[in-house]
Amino acid sequence: MDTAEREAFFARLQAANPNPTTELRFSTPFELLVAVILSAQATDRSVNAATETLFAAANTPEALLALGEEGLKSHIRRIGLFNAKARNIIATCALLVEHHGGQVPRSREALEALPGVGRKTANVVLNTAFGEPTMAVDTHIFRVANRTGLAPGKTPLAVEQALLERVPPHYLHQAHHWLILHGRYVCTARKPRCAECALADLCHWPEKTAPPTT
Repeated sequence: MDTAEREAFFARLQAANPNPTTELRFSTPFELLVAVILSAQATDRSVNAATETLFAAANTPEALLALGEEGLKSHIRRIGLFNAKARNIIATCALLVEHHGGQVPRSREALEALPGVGRKTANVVLNTAFGEPTMAVDTHIFRVANRTGLAPGKTPLAVEQALLERVPPHYLHQAHHWLILHGRYVCTARKPRCAECALADLCHWPEKTAPPTT
């Protein structure tokens, strides 16, 4: 995909959705951090259902530590891998209180030092909570970047680096959300909706279906 195509690609996504954001519900950087940790191998819908009651009971590191691991599990046990996630979240809360004054750090290094936080989670927090122009490559973004020819790569890190180089700078802050939503609802894994896609003429995927004739 050349420079003009990439500009048109994001201009259309922006026109359709000027203010994209995560579908996870949160009101503070800490709530977002917890929600993203819980979202690994889980749907945003299931995470939102769990955090609705969890955050009403405890939405700070101190409050979650007081709730304890078993108390946390009572809110999240319908989410996959809830035992490991509860253990990581409680350990993360302890580190936040001990080393960061109970606040979510704004550096990648500090975020990735927290239990249960990898590069993708750190990028989501940096982008969504703190406005950093990062790119959290999940399965949706990986698929869209490779299928369309926007930023092909064999690994999530390779795709992340390619996107950071190729996304026009004025779209970079919101590009993460546009690409996730496009992959989730249009450029889906099994049955991509190519005939309804506003980007079909820009897409370089050889298997895309043709739009209906009129």
